[in-house]
Order: sequence, then C-alpha cells, then structure tokens
Amino acid sequence: MTTNKTLILITLFCHLAIFAFAQDSKIEVPDFDDKYSKYVGQLESGDVNIDYTDFRNSFLDSKQFSEKGTNYDNLKKQVYEAIKHKNYKKIIKLTKAMLSIDYTSMFAHKYLQQTYKILGDTLNQKKYHDIEFGLLNSIVQSGDGKTCETGWHVTQIEEEYFILNMLGAQLESQSTSTGGKNACDRMDVKTDEGKATYYFEANKVFEMERKMFEK
Repeated sequence: MTTNKTLILITLFCHLAIFAFAQDSKIEVPDFDDKYSKYVGQLESGDVNIDYTDFRNSFLDSKQFSEKGTNYDNLKKQVYEAIKHKNYKKIIKLTKAMLSIDYTSMFAHKYLQQTYKILGDTLNQKKYHDIEFGLLNSIVQSGDGKTCETGWHVTQIEEEYFILNMLGAQLESQSTSTGGKNACDRMDVKTDEGKATYYFEANKVFEMERKMFEK
C-alpha cells in the first residue's frame, strides 16, 4: 500500500513539474488583424487542421514578418547550447520565444515537441509535433524536388536547410536555377546513398528579396 502511495506521489510530482515547465513561458500570439495572426491563434489553441501552405505564405504578408531578424537567429544559437547541456526548461523558453517571432519555424516546433516528449507532456508534444509535420508536409508534398519545375515550394531559405537536415543530406554546393515559371535554389548534396540534387521552388523568397532591395 505504501509503495502504491509513493508511486502516486512521484507521478503527481512529475506532472506538477511538467506543468511548471509549461507555465514558465508562453508563446505570444501577434495581435495584427491579419490571416497569419488568426492562424497562430488557431494553432496555439490546439486546432491544428489548417492549410499549412497558406499559413506559411501568410507570414510573408504579415507585419510580423518584419519582426524576424537577428534576435531570432540568436535564439536559435542559444537553443543548440541548451540542447547540449540538456537544459529542458531553457529549450522550452527559447523555442517559444522563437515561435513568438515566427510561428512557421519548423526548427522551433521540432525541438519544442521533442523536449515535451522527454518530459512526458504528451498533450503538448502531440500538438507541436502535428504542427511541425503539417508545415513539413506542406513543403514535401508540393512537388518531388527533382527538377525546378517540380521543386518543393518554400517561403524562406531556412525551410530549405531544415528539409536537407531531415533528409540527412550534406550540402556541397548551392546555385540558382529556372524551370517553367519557377525560380529555384538548386542544392547539390551528399547523402549516405551517394550524391543527389534537390530543387526548391523559391519564387516567394526571390520576390521578397526583390522588394527589400526596392525599398
């Protein structure tokens, strides 16, 4: 009987610890009256059944997009450091800060959901896992990546490197390419199976870069 009570107390303590981790920091939902902000609110509330391609594109059109910059990159560097030291509380805090800047970040969703898995928080792990793979699938299901005409649709360069990392591909060279109506990033890589080439349809990326130079 005593053993059962001890197990119950340990389980309760673990759940309280997880709850404390989750409450330490929150993801800030942008309050702009635009599509991106509404998507973030919907996803953060737990409704993950959305059009993820439209969501990624909506970020580029949101005022929130201009908030992304060096702070986001610094947070990412800190995440790697926190992972190295298994500082789970800090990983949660940092990845949530990243998502407050860019909720389409597959990187942040990946390490947030993996940390929740380690902590045993299955509810949050599933939510951020589903969002991560909703974003991922919206890219890899947009083409086959074998030619520029059938390249994977991306909205940010960061998405390209995330996909390559998921494929276990080591970048050897990067160049631009065109095919049909598409402007692409061509990635020549090395994998365990040998050399390969992947194409990312980056029309949105090049369009945003052009707009920045026109300012």
